[in-house]
Amino acid sequence: MPLRELQYPTEPYSKVNRLKDRADYALEAIHRIVNTCPLLHVSFQAPGSPFPAVLPMIGQMGSFDRPSADLGDVLDLYLHGYVSSRIMNTARSSSSSSASETSTETSTEESKEGIPITIAATHLDGLVLSLTPNSHSYNYRSAILFGHASLVTSVPEKLYAMELITNSVVPQRWAHTRVPPNAAEMQSTSVLKVRITTGSAKIREGGPHDERGDLEDRGVVERVWTGVVPVWSVLGTPVVGGYNEVGEVPGYLEEWRGERNREGEEFARGVAKD
Repeated sequence: MPLRELQYPTEPYSKVNRLKDRADYALEAIHRIVNTCPLLHVSFQAPGSPFPAVLPMIGQMGSFDRPSADLGDVLDLYLHGYVSSRIMNTARSSSSSSASETSTETSTEESKEGIPITIAATHLDGLVLSLTPNSHSYNYRSAILFGHASLVTSVPEKLYAMELITNSVVPQRWAHTRVPPNAAEMQSTSVLKVRITTGSAKIREGGPHDERGDLEDRGVVERVWTGVVPVWSVLGTPVVGGYNEVGEVPGYLEEWRGERNREGEEFARGVAKD
């Protein structure tokens, strides 16, 4: 655990400009939002395309060099994908360009550091219903990370990342499957390591807020219901697979499912109040 709370530096492209009181630059807060988000949206510039590409990906913050590091420590982001996906091919091309230019002075910063990418993670925690449509809002937690991505080529680090990401889907799942991956699986799977440059989070909690004029209008206040509809993800009862021969749903899965559902509801209801 860091001796003091570490924060990402604020850059013109990462700084929260509107509703600055909702901003958070602490590593711990940002990393927690990312690590609890089931899908990350990753943006990058695809070669030959006039528009940036955006891909939904599975990822997790971690440190191969310091596996016991806390969320408040400096961490890398690992992203899992198919070997021939567009983002993996782009990273591979960048790496090849860097290797071929090491003896010259024309090597670009992108080739040295990896491809620049932006990662977005968002949780919806509530529907905030106010007196007027203009004052409606969401309770949410959002985080943006900026960094440079390169392919993981070390087998031990790749296995570390694959286990980290698998266990982010369901804790302990890696150990309860057929592991390690075979040669074909290792060959068909690529992992990107993103070295984070900076990041920011923006969070809204609490109930509705309306203008004084509407609050003083008894006709409006007595007619319009206001409040928050809490929102959380629910993990349903597991459905047995077609070739499953295990009699009961594993205890580690059921325990985690119940805990996750309880925590989700408690959190969403908790942040619905001022």
